[in-house]
Amino acid sequence: MSSSTTTVASRRIAVVTGGNKGIGLETCKQLASAGIFVILTARDVERGNQAVEELRGIGLNDVVFHQLDVLDPSSISSLADFLAKEYGRVDILVNNAGVVGARMVGGTHRRLTEEDFAGPQAKALREELVVVTPEIAGHCLRTNYYAVKHLTTAILPLLQHSDSPRIVNVSSGLGQLKNFPNEKLREELSGIGADLTEETIDNIVERFLEAQKNDRIDIEGWPPLGSAYVVSKAALNAYTRIMAKKYPKIAINAVCPGHTATDLNGHTGVQTVQEGGKRPVAVALLPHGGPSGVFFYSGEVAAF
Repeated sequence: MSSSTTTVASRRIAVVTGGNKGIGLETCKQLASAGIFVILTARDVERGNQAVEELRGIGLNDVVFHQLDVLDPSSISSLADFLAKEYGRVDILVNNAGVVGARMVGGTHRRLTEEDFAGPQAKALREELVVVTPEIAGHCLRTNYYAVKHLTTAILPLLQHSDSPRIVNVSSGLGQLKNFPNEKLREELSGIGADLTEETIDNIVERFLEAQKNDRIDIEGWPPLGSAYVVSKAALNAYTRIMAKKYPKIAINAVCPGHTATDLNGHTGVQTVQEGGKRPVAVALLPHGGPSGVFFYSGEVAAF
């Protein structure tokens, strides 16, 4: 047993993706402040180490860095091997890393509300403000959905060694099914009339990417504004429900941190990172035997 394993043997251990800035860094900070031993992960080694030093500078010493590129299978394997060797288990996995899936015209951001994404003005706003290419959309779905699946699969054996394991998928209210104009898509993602499966979600995601490629977003009834991001979070929410059913001994939930000012939205959000970080942390620290397979919005259980 390594010295680090001995040090944290009686502590809960959390892994946070995208932990070098924004909500991810704040999540690491708040978890460490609550007495959790935190593995902060980030793609960029220098920024990840700087983030750890920042936390240690305010007295949070029980945080370590490990490099993780969520899109790189070898990087995921390296992290899983490190965790298995050093700690033998993981108690909390916070899937926070994500991208916005669009580029604002002129490189500037305008504050958009959830009503903008679902209202009749959504298409006009898209044409005025947002650039989405098939490449941008594909990167968004790989990062926000597929990468979460791949990392979760790699970490699952370690979570199963925990007495009170939980997975927190950082999602968005924009991923709620009410934002899908197409009723059939809403039914598929909700599982109405059939058991929801990963294969169903993957199929929907691939159909969306084909629609994006062939300029059929409006024709097929996909979300008109921020479609890649909305679809990625809806897929993540559906995946959360599937995993919670499949692994009843693990509390697996999705949570919207709220419209938080971060790099993701050009700091146009209305909340501070301190406010945004509270919500995934609260779900991560829910009492043993708490809810699983639900979506938390504004601190409350909400409809998918």
